[in-house]
Amino acid sequence: MALVSGQARRLRNGAALAVLTWIGAGSAWAQEQAAAQPEAATSVSEIVVTGSRIQRKDADSVGPVLTLTAEDIKSSGATSIGDLLQKLPSAGVSLNSNGTQGTSYGASSINLRYLGGAEGSGNRVLVLVDGHRWVDGVGQRGFRDFVDLNTMPLGMIEGIEVLKDGASAIYGADAIAGVVNIQTLRDFDGVRLSARYGSTDRGDGEQVQTIANFGKRFDNGALVFSASYVKDSPILTTDRDLTRVSLVPLTAPGTSPYGLFTLPGLANNAYFGTGAGFASSASPITANGFGSIGAGALADNSFHVASLPGDYFNPLTQGVYTTGPSERYGFYGRYRGDLSDTLSFHAEALFNRRVSDQMFAPVPLDIGGTAGSVRGFSVSANHAYNPFGTANGVPSANALAFNANQAWRVRKVMSDVGNRDNIQDVKTYRFGAGFDGQIRLFERDWSWDAYGSYARNEMKSSALNGINYDNLFLGLGNPATCAATKGCVPVNLFGPMSAEAADYIRFTTRESNSTEIYDLAFNVTGDLYELPAGPLAVAAGYEYRQNKATDTPDPVVNAPSKYLSSAYAATSSQTRVPTTGQYSLHEAYVELAAPLLRDMPMAQSLDLSLAARYSNYDTVGDATTVKVGLGWRPVEDVLVRGTWSQGFRAPSILELFQGGREVLLQVIDPCNGGGAANPSLPGCAGVPATYHQQNHQTLIPGTTSGNTNLKPETADTYSLGVAFKPRWVPGLSLTVDWYEITIQDAIASQSAAQIMNLCAVRGDPYCSLITRDASTGAVLNLVQGAQNLNEIRTSGVDATARYEFSTSVGRFAAMVDVSYLSEFSTVSPDPAGGPSIVDDRAGNGDRSRSTYPHWKGQTSLRWSDGPWNASWRGRYIGDSTDVVNPVKDAKTDAVFYQDLEAGYRFERYDTTITVGVNNLFDVMPPASYANAPINFDMYTYDVRGRSAYVRLGFQF
Repeated sequence: MALVSGQARRLRNGAALAVLTWIGAGSAWAQEQAAAQPEAATSVSEIVVTGSRIQRKDADSVGPVLTLTAEDIKSSGATSIGDLLQKLPSAGVSLNSNGTQGTSYGASSINLRYLGGAEGSGNRVLVLVDGHRWVDGVGQRGFRDFVDLNTMPLGMIEGIEVLKDGASAIYGADAIAGVVNIQTLRDFDGVRLSARYGSTDRGDGEQVQTIANFGKRFDNGALVFSASYVKDSPILTTDRDLTRVSLVPLTAPGTSPYGLFTLPGLANNAYFGTGAGFASSASPITANGFGSIGAGALADNSFHVASLPGDYFNPLTQGVYTTGPSERYGFYGRYRGDLSDTLSFHAEALFNRRVSDQMFAPVPLDIGGTAGSVRGFSVSANHAYNPFGTANGVPSANALAFNANQAWRVRKVMSDVGNRDNIQDVKTYRFGAGFDGQIRLFERDWSWDAYGSYARNEMKSSALNGINYDNLFLGLGNPATCAATKGCVPVNLFGPMSAEAADYIRFTTRESNSTEIYDLAFNVTGDLYELPAGPLAVAAGYEYRQNKATDTPDPVVNAPSKYLSSAYAATSSQTRVPTTGQYSLHEAYVELAAPLLRDMPMAQSLDLSLAARYSNYDTVGDATTVKVGLGWRPVEDVLVRGTWSQGFRAPSILELFQGGREVLLQVIDPCNGGGAANPSLPGCAGVPATYHQQNHQTLIPGTTSGNTNLKPETADTYSLGVAFKPRWVPGLSLTVDWYEITIQDAIASQSAAQIMNLCAVRGDPYCSLITRDASTGAVLNLVQGAQNLNEIRTSGVDATARYEFSTSVGRFAAMVDVSYLSEFSTVSPDPAGGPSIVDDRAGNGDRSRSTYPHWKGQTSLRWSDGPWNASWRGRYIGDSTDVVNPVKDAKTDAVFYQDLEAGYRFERYDTTITVGVNNLFDVMPPASYANAPINFDMYTYDVRGRSAYVRLGFQF
């Protein structure tokens, strides 16, 4: 298929937008000439807006910047900054409180333009606090390479600016998709207190939030202090219809978590295994080399695969959290003092602590003799819990021992041991100080600042209810050996397990990891000299930064088993190599803002912006990035803006240095049924015809690691937009912005689904990454690793309309913000040498469980009149294709969430009381087969349902 070139797409889309802009501009100019009226002179102060280091009067000229005020944050009903930012139409797959699949671990991230991974890896949006970088996050199973928004105390936030444009030339690496700048509390006098309580209408998911802010101004300075506390209670999968039962029929386990078989004389079924064997008791049967079972010893169809709707339940979601509990408290303090008329000092300190918890399905045990994922186990014929052994009265001639050299296999969800429970205790420390002032250079006033900071994230975590394989080996083995071993308890693998046996094989993993950042920066800005159209403004600066990270896994987890082959670890916990890594860099930048034209026909203003940044890393060498911007006002009401920028992202410590780590991967095997059932798939040729994948999507062990040979990512970003503020309609503003981003040498690990599918379709080298059981065909291991794999292309349009107006019944503020995703393609080389493989996800889900709808939007209407206020909010997520749905081209439905809020202000103590309802009509996520057994895209949708809250505020 012929591909439209990037240049052709830009010309086509840009030309269309430019024509519309020119028509609108000409109309507005004509109206201006016909109805221009003299206006009183006004003074407009200069500010620094995110996207530039230069002070400007015209913030719109920088680029598409979204501003969220303290009131926006408060009225959103969100209990974390992440929950608020993730609702933006331009936001993509982000970590949130939905902790069902072992990803978030209590963290929260922001991802613009879908350019960051679901687990934060390779995040391409830069998060700043007051213009400075924040420390990377930490997570269970190792540190991360994204900013965890839950490490910021909610009370310290005064506002947020979101630049939806590339800005690597201004801020350095990572600012490919955009920049989020979080602004902290500034000078104020008094005390501000607030408290919030909320709960769903089902009585779960309680949320408690309290904030106390104190401020004091002095003659030559000011001090602010903030304390905040947030507690979120869990929601269980079993408490929502959507997540209670898997959409995809589970072929096993059966009525209980164990599979099914029947023995004569038992009142109820006993449960074991998932393989189909022992098909009849009419004659002696030999199965898997165990020996013969005499006639009548087993009932007909003693082993079968559960398949009927009434013959299974979903053990993978029982007791699992869709929204995990967390508790956060934080403190923030800032002092600013004037040392002279031209010199000031400021310092800040922060501490934040988060304790979070995620509950997952029990360990999916898969053990055997010479089969299974973990091999070398045995069950003696005289074991008390061997249903085919002498201990249960089966005639000795038919007694079976499950020996280590036999091809037996048991797959069992370890419900008796309990759901896996991961608990994190994360502490964040940050200290910063700096000077700023004014100096006189070249007969002009210049502003400068120097700043230094240190920050650290550290986590101690526990993973409860794992399995100790060595203890399981002893509990299943020779009863005499178990009796002679201190603490050993016989284990029933084939039925309900005693509490003592569960305690004996239960294992808790304990680990720690940390990230650190040292940052030094110096900036200076001012007017260099006067051009005919105005002053040439310049900003320049230098930055030194060092990032460090350390991961210390539990030493027991990495220890080899004492009794099994040394290829197997001693526990079911995922092994990984301890990791320590760091990098440092020096950077310098310069930015220019040059006015080209002023006060001319069809050129009220024409401004050129230029920026360049040089970066030198001790890991990947140096790079230079450039940005060019042009802002044209044909008339005062219309601004046409366009940018071209180069982006740059250096490989993170995680991507460079991460030690080999075991992961659990959920895959759909395209070779199900073996080579005979898939003759058109060359990678399935060696898979036995008897192979049948269990559970539709099987959890398999995989290995992933870093790569010190990675190159930096590079990007080109183009944007073209129009901002329209008609003077004859005060309070109305309209913006439309088109963007296109192309990333080269994108760093990624191919997903398990990609590797499985490419192996099936193309064979090696992809099949060399997969290890299968030679006899059964089951996948035993899959290898992933960071690589410079692909090109990523994305494009779309953002549009925003705002209108504020006053009437006799109060003041209104309306807003509509819409984002259209035109393309999100990954372009990867064909290993066979053919045309590149293009995967466009726009409008689709994908097999990595994420949704990329074409359309997303949010809208709001606020009203205030004296002490009364009310607001309505709406959020729209468009439909998309569910690629795993058995119905071809099936769609996940669009959803529209609506929220209501109303409040009243009392004069005494400036008290406000607010009540609100989020998700007024109890809209649940659309069902998604790709996300079975949880059944919804947890990164995109809200599964809480309808919830109500009340908030009190005091100020004095």
